[in-house]
Amino acid sequence: MAAVAFDTLKFARTVREKAKLSPEQAEGLADAMAEALQGDLVTKADLRAELADTRSEIVRWVAGLIGFQTLAVIGAVVALDRALH
Repeated sequence: MAAVAFDTLKFARTVREKAKLSPEQAEGLADAMAEALQGDLVTKADLRAELADTRSEIVRWVAGLIGFQTLAVIGAVVALDRALH
């Protein structure tokens, strides 16, 4: 996960000056913003890695499905051959 640089002190000062909030309110808001920004962010590299994992899982699932279908068809052909002879 990636972290975003967030200057809580600068944010708190700006909010105090421009929004006329108390220091406690400004600091609380700055802390809440920092938590929200640094929560569950992902980078493009994180997304690419997860996408590659998902693709490989899909390929494995499809290959298994094809193998199962092949066995089912072979079993049906063998059963039909035995039934006809």
